[in-house]
Amino acid sequence: MMTSIDEMTINKADLKKFIVDALHEDVRDGDHTSLACIPADSRSRAKLLVKDTGVIAGIELAKAVFNHVDPTATVKVYQDDGTSVSVGDIAFEVECNSQALLKAERLVLNTMQRMSGIATLSNRFKFEVEDLPVKIIDTRKTTPLIRFLEKWAVRIGGCENYRDGLYDWIMIKDNHHDACGGITQAIERVAEYQKKNGTNLNVTIEVRNLNELDEVLAVGQVTRIMLDNFEMPLLRAAIHTINKRFETEASGGININTVRNVAQSGVDYISVGALTHSAQSMDMSLKVIKD
Repeated sequence: MMTSIDEMTINKADLKKFIVDALHEDVRDGDHTSLACIPADSRSRAKLLVKDTGVIAGIELAKAVFNHVDPTATVKVYQDDGTSVSVGDIAFEVECNSQALLKAERLVLNTMQRMSGIATLSNRFKFEVEDLPVKIIDTRKTTPLIRFLEKWAVRIGGCENYRDGLYDWIMIKDNHHDACGGITQAIERVAEYQKKNGTNLNVTIEVRNLNELDEVLAVGQVTRIMLDNFEMPLLRAAIHTINKRFETEASGGININTVRNVAQSGVDYISVGALTHSAQSMDMSLKVIKD
């Protein structure tokens, strides 16, 4: 269970920028409904009501949002990030300026619903393979500009992040080696590029069949071999052939019903784009408490 932004290695500057930009998108020159009908000095209490079953995520984000719109806001947390919740649970109560509360309401709900859906799906994948020596990792199939939130939610759910972007891990996919003339050429050019530029990034190479795998094994100079859309007999044969000389990763259309079978092949990593691109948002609401 994770209970702080620091523990989740979230860049606070990125988080603040996200909050500022998201509020600007929604509020612009003012929440005119609240400005018109609620006194400026009014204060309210509200509860975050869970209306679904799953793993809650985004509590720490919500606290940051409320503290941004009202530095005097207080949040009483009942369910930490990563906690399993059910219909009717109260995740937290917040007390703050009423206009600020309503200004922040939709931003808190939209992000928490999305993050909780991702954390819930990630937790289900983790549960399927938790007794096996394999790691479930996410991909770059995320929503533009909120990748860091979605990857945060993956971690809260118990799975792991792959690369953050194109800048922190080299992944030679089929389009790369097709465009540059082949697998050997692609690997060798990457090695030359890293030497020339003084970088030492991890390198993944995607292969589509056993012939391509043999070529990679002959060249080496990679960190991980990604076995894309391999049928189970071929996946097992590939894992056996690699024999721990390189890290191995299975990818391609793996779902909650097939992930355990794939994991039993002995692969080190399973990348699942569905963690972020197919998660269903968790239903919840923020309700003012009438005193």
